[in-house]
Order: sequence, then C-alpha cells, then structure tokens
Amino acid sequence: MHNNDIEVIIVGAGPVGLTLACELRLAGIRVAVLERRQERSRHSRALTIHGRTLEMLGLRGLDQRFVALGKCISSGHYAGLDTRLDFSGFDTPHPYTLFLPQDTTERLLEEQLLEDGVAIARGVLVEQTQQDDDGVTVAGTRDGAPFCLRARYLIGADGGRSLVRQQAGIAFDGVAATSSMLMGDVRLRHPPASPMLSLTNAAGSLMIVPLDQGRHRVIAMNARHPHAAAAQAATVEELAQASTAIAEHDFGLHDASWLSRFSDETRLARRYRQGRVFLAGDAAHIHMPAGGQGMNVGMQDAMNLGWKLAGVLKGYAADSLLDSYHAERHPVGVSLQHNTLAQTAMLTRFDARTLALRATISDMLAQPDVNRALASELSGFGLRYPAPLGANAGHADWTGRRVPDWLLRLTDGTAVGIHELLHAGKWLRLTVGDAGHAAQPYHFDAAWLTSLTIRPGCPQLAGIRSLLIRPDGYADHAV
Repeated sequence: MHNNDIEVIIVGAGPVGLTLACELRLAGIRVAVLERRQERSRHSRALTIHGRTLEMLGLRGLDQRFVALGKCISSGHYAGLDTRLDFSGFDTPHPYTLFLPQDTTERLLEEQLLEDGVAIARGVLVEQTQQDDDGVTVAGTRDGAPFCLRARYLIGADGGRSLVRQQAGIAFDGVAATSSMLMGDVRLRHPPASPMLSLTNAAGSLMIVPLDQGRHRVIAMNARHPHAAAAQAATVEELAQASTAIAEHDFGLHDASWLSRFSDETRLARRYRQGRVFLAGDAAHIHMPAGGQGMNVGMQDAMNLGWKLAGVLKGYAADSLLDSYHAERHPVGVSLQHNTLAQTAMLTRFDARTLALRATISDMLAQPDVNRALASELSGFGLRYPAPLGANAGHADWTGRRVPDWLLRLTDGTAVGIHELLHAGKWLRLTVGDAGHAAQPYHFDAAWLTSLTIRPGCPQLAGIRSLLIRPDGYADHAV
C-alpha cells in the first residue's frame, strides 16, 4: 500500500465502512479502506434493511440493486410482540423492510466501490493510529508486512471492539451484558405453518424467519439458560433444545451453515468525533439487535458523515461543518440505545410480570398512532434533525424534515422525482415558479449546489417559494 495522497482512511469494510467509502468516492475523494478479513464474510448476519436505508441508497441511484435480490416485508416487530409494526403507510418508494443477507449487502456495496475505482485492502491489521494538526497516521501489518499510511482524516468503522475508538481515547459508556441469545441459519425438516414464527412464553423466546435456498434463521433464548457468555460457541443441539423448550418442537432443525450467540451489552461512544478521527456504526454504538436497527443506523451514520466530509475536503465548506456529525447522529445513538434496552427488557425476561407487560404493550400497538410512532423510529422514517445547517430564516416546520421522493415538473415540463435530483451528492435548491426570494446556501460554496426552477403544482410544496435540501435528503430550510 502507498499513500498516493490519500485523503481519508476507513478502518473496516462492513456495510458501514463501504457505504462511507462509496459516498466519499462519489465526490472524487481519495480513500483507503482497510479490512483485517481476507475475504467478505460468507454468513448472512444482519438480514434487515429498513425503508429509510433503502431510500438513502436510492438518493444515489442504488436502491433497486438491493431490492432486486431481497424479500420485501411490509411489517416489522418490536420486541417480538404479537402485534407487528406496520410500515405500509409511509410516503416512500420503500414502505417495507427488505430481508437481504449481509454478505449480499456487502457484495453490492463493494461492487459499487470497485466501479468507482477503489479496491479494499484486505488482510490488514491496524495496530497504531495517531493524529496531529495536519492529519492522521495509521500503521500496522498487511499479510505480515509492515505498512504506514498518512491521510487527513480517519474513520473507525471497525466494530464494537474498535481499536480506532480506543486509541482516540473515546469512552464507550453503557450497560454490561447480562444475557445472550442463540442464532443460527439452519435447515428445517418440519418448518412452522406460518412463514414467520414469533413465540414468547415462560420457557423463553423463539423467532423463525425463512431465508433463501431452503434455510431459516432461528433465534432463541432459553429461560433456563439465559446467561451463557456471548463468546461460548453455539451448537445445533443447544438451538434445538431451546426450540423444543419454547415451542415443544424442534422443527427438525439440522445442517447449520452459521451459528452465533449475541449478548445484550449496550454501549454508546461519548463522542463521535475526536479531532480528525470519527466513529460510525458499531464502533459508535452496540446493543442487542432488536428490530434489526444496528446496521441501518450505522449506514445512515456513514451517509451523514460522508457528504459532510466530502464537502470539507473539496473546499466547499468549513471544517466546522464536521461538528454537526456528532450533534446530529449522537442523539440518534441515544434513541437507539433507549429503544433496544426497552426491547431487551421484554425479550430476555419470562416471568409473569414481564409476560403481562408484553401483552399490554402488544395491545397498545393495535392503536394506529402508537404503532406508527414506533414504526417511524425503527424504520428511520421519523428522524428529524433539529437545526438548519444553512440560513436560519424561513418555515421552521420544514427544518430537518425528511423529504420524500415527490414528483416535480421542471419548467420544460419534464417530470422528475426529487431523489433522482440528489444522485450527484450535492445540495439541491428548488425554486417554485418565478418566486423572487430563494433559500440561500450561506454556509458553503455554490459549486456544491444544484439549483432548479420547478412549475407550481406539487401539492406537498404548497405555500413554499423555495426549498433547500441537503445531500442526504433532509430539508435544511424553506421560504
């Protein structure tokens, strides 16, 4: 490996690191992606891509690559409760979650990165990271040979035990593990009658979800053995025993292609930025994977950081823009920590009181407003940033709002969706008709801006003369 004027070093080539690298390469930033694994994981691991993450991919024209290979599910779960969360009513091209194995997600992102001219450096063990006023230095070995790289910024996307976070001196506050769950991708000789099974009782909790090629994902927690260490190897026999205890049937469970155990340890980085070092994904937040949120929040971390870092490196914005990464994404991490802890409480306790609580909350989810509130949080559709990055004047109710893919008419009559206009990763200013006053990008260079005039008539923009939209599809402000 050679420096070759590298601008950003990313440690970790999971979905988070790859998403960030793709966003930086879109702007022409020179990036190095370092990964200790010699090849992509062949295990399915994270299965769920939520609707807002698909929208985010759609902002760059990539969503259909993922949708074509996955399975769309219009509902989700909160703590495995009987009443499911309904995603079907959101104003989005993707009112569902997508079941897609993580190894496929990584392959698609890596293919995009290769199209952009970046190959992942594999077999790399990062051992030392340092920063100074001018940049960062990363040293270690690749296939046993020493290397040293220099760049302007360093991103830790290197998981829950992040070396980058540790060497930056960033605290990882939270709750230690108290229980663990078994998980396996297996074949079933006798699959359950319903496509997806979710069962919780005094014996524990069990979830069975169909995968492709005749396999099922089985997740179980046996109430008699809740405290096995996450590092303890999982076995097919243990998974079958847990299934039998909970469902009185092991469904003919056999032929595991992957077995794992995960704990309820929950932690959040105290800072997402330390000078020239940033954290994203599991390096910044870990939790029990309740509701399939971790990878999604991490990929959205990457999008948020990526366009901002690209803008600063291109000279379009001041370095102070990068402070907004922690300001915007750390509260999302706090919310993630809160809702996964709440779900963990109901997923890992099986006494009469907790079972009664589960039944009560499941009944509450039958109320549309309650259901939508939790569906908004888990899907990411409900996220709203609190302050504009640009001018402060205008309609306060637009600040930080997610902008759906509304259909617009340009002045020449061409119909176009808003998200297509964001494919280049730039800010977008829409001016309606001959409005004399446009939302102004006071804080960055105009080269980072696409300005278009649209015909009046889009009902969602009624009363708006001009709307400024960030590269990640959130409204900055409107006038």
